Amino acid sequence: MPSLATPGWLGSVPVAVAVVVVVVDVLLRLAVLGFIPSNRKPSSAMAWILLILLVPIPGIAIFLLFGSNRVGRRRQAQQTEVNAVIRQRTAGVAALQLATAPSYVGSVTALNRNLGALPALGGNRVELLSDYHGSIAAMVAEVELARHFVHVEFYITAWDEVTKPLFEALLAATARGVKVRLLFDHLGSRGIPGYQTMLDRLAATEIEWHPMLPIQIRKREFRRPDLRNHRKILVIDGQVALAGSQNLVEPGYNKPKNHQAGREWVELMCRVEGPVVAALNAVFASDWYSESQEVLTEELEPVTRDVGRGDLVCQVIPSGPGFVAENNLRAFTTLIYSAQSRLSLTSPYFVPDESLLYAVTTAAQRGVQVELFVSEEGDQFMVYHAQCSFYRALLEAGVRIYLYPAPYVLHSKHFTIDEDVAVLGSSNMDMRSFALNYEVSLMVLGPDIVRRMRKVEDQYRERSRELTLEEWARRSWVSTYLDNVMRLTAALQ
Repeated sequence: MPSLATPGWLGSVPVAVAVVVVVVDVLLRLAVLGFIPSNRKPSSAMAWILLILLVPIPGIAIFLLFGSNRVGRRRQAQQTEVNAVIRQRTAGVAALQLATAPSYVGSVTALNRNLGALPALGGNRVELLSDYHGSIAAMVAEVELARHFVHVEFYITAWDEVTKPLFEALLAATARGVKVRLLFDHLGSRGIPGYQTMLDRLAATEIEWHPMLPIQIRKREFRRPDLRNHRKILVIDGQVALAGSQNLVEPGYNKPKNHQAGREWVELMCRVEGPVVAALNAVFASDWYSESQEVLTEELEPVTRDVGRGDLVCQVIPSGPGFVAENNLRAFTTLIYSAQSRLSLTSPYFVPDESLLYAVTTAAQRGVQVELFVSEEGDQFMVYHAQCSFYRALLEAGVRIYLYPAPYVLHSKHFTIDEDVAVLGSSNMDMRSFALNYEVSLMVLGPDIVRRMRKVEDQYRERSRELTLEEWARRSWVSTYLDNVMRLTAALQ
């Protein structure tokens, strides 16, 4: 029989050892309460604390592996250095006088410049590309015209039947003396069938390439393994660029299960000309510097080429763990709070933090017409259920939710504010894109681009069905439970 001094599970353990264990356990829990919240959002801190209190040993192990979004001293120093260089080079670029734009637009461009260093620039042209194969064809056409350099950066890159023409164009460019540089995310691309074959092919070419954010313990390249570079950028000669949501892979991601289900990704890219191309090229150059240690100088000087110029004002918003602030989140929430009549959001993974959720629901409660386009079925189990946990709050606030029909995955990432602003790029409206991914967004000003973006939104609406609060209230308790659990995991950042 265990004595009163050694009750329960401590019955077979010496009293002194049991006391030490209890004291260490209490001290550990107290340390967690004081350490975890440091420089962390309350929701994220509470999620980590709950995990560690529920399962202390596994929880601490998971926290040590995934609890920090720091990219390392070298990368942080390089990002700071790049930002300083950009600010120095653009110091003479005065803030644009936006005479016809609402007053809030000027403050947003100032915010973006203060956080991301890149100014708003006029004289640009923007063409929207909503056809998946058409955007690949547009990339091929631009690469075929390249005379000096081509910079390619995509989160997922695969050499398959759909992307083959682009790789052939890149090879042809190197044959005529064009410098071709390629970046792709190490983990994002590694999960696509044919990855090793692509590496072998690239090794036999004149293309200069590097995987982004690789884990290399021997070179002291170790960090939270799920920090990713999620950007999608193609720059030709510093004069033309393409950017948006589309990865460099066939629309079913080379996976048999997607092909069998008829699942394809729906994207939105843009082709841009004008001064803002140099800003996109600067983002590429910063990533190239981080991965290759090579500073691009000549390639950052624009090369004269006969391209048309337009009248659109554009600003590039870079964001990621290398920046002090969550540049994209701050810009998005500022714009959403500024909406007066209409707000249309498209995000495949809508898992907002408190600030973004309040901005969206408050806009609806202020009388702004708010709509959200998402996929009817998710391609990622945890993220999809976390996203679903927000639907009730959105619907109750008056947000209209449109479900893009399965089996397609609506992967476009963009939104419009009134008749004034359009934003598109690689950033989802989720905690991962705000805190853990390197992203790049393009803010374009003016009613012309908004009208063209509205046409894309109209196409989504025609294909989608609207989700009602009554329908959502009929969800089973099992689905609701899963949604809430996955919502908690989404806060572990």
